[in-house]
Amino acid sequence: MTATAALAAGFADPVHDAQGCFRTVMNAMARPGTLQVLGQTHLTPPAPLTPAAAAIALTLFDYDTPVWLDKQLAQSESVKAFLRFHTGAPIVSEPVEAAFALIADPANMLPLASFNQGSTEYPDTSTTLILTGQNLNNADGVVLEGPGIKDTQTFETAPVPQVFWDQVISNNAQFPRGVDLIFAGTDTIAALPRSTSVTLKEA
Repeated sequence: MTATAALAAGFADPVHDAQGCFRTVMNAMARPGTLQVLGQTHLTPPAPLTPAAAAIALTLFDYDTPVWLDKQLAQSESVKAFLRFHTGAPIVSEPVEAAFALIADPANMLPLASFNQGSTEYPDTSTTLILTGQNLNNADGVVLEGPGIKDTQTFETAPVPQVFWDQVISNNAQFPRGVDLIFAGTDTIAALPRSTSVTLKEA
């Protein structure tokens, strides 16, 4: 690991860029399944951390947000150094301990039930999962209903495990408990909060 890789640059304008990214993430959460353009993707983080995921991390992570990394990310000392240096977030080894989880290999990700589901009294202590490298589409796929959606919204993303949407349906049935999901593409993101109802489209 070189010093250059470990200290890859963060936001050029930390306050302005973080504010812009935060608004984008909040808009995605407020309007589940809609594609939101992320303007802060000029970053060059160490692989396999993507620019979009790095921007979200620099915006949401801090000293009080334990972060879990999947195997691909955890194997990179440069990624861990980048996150520690720019965010101060502690990196934990158990997914249930994490406030955020970064997933570089969504096709082989752990089941959603492996992460902190929150409690009835404190549902906001659940994990928010950030799935990277996503191909996002809101024209087909599952059907979404719930807060922030007028009538219904269709949504599709890949790669995800074959059983992913069944897991999402089970996750959202726990509301107010359950994990939240952020899908990060190249320069767009989408989100599914645990309050969103998901229905599989009939074949």
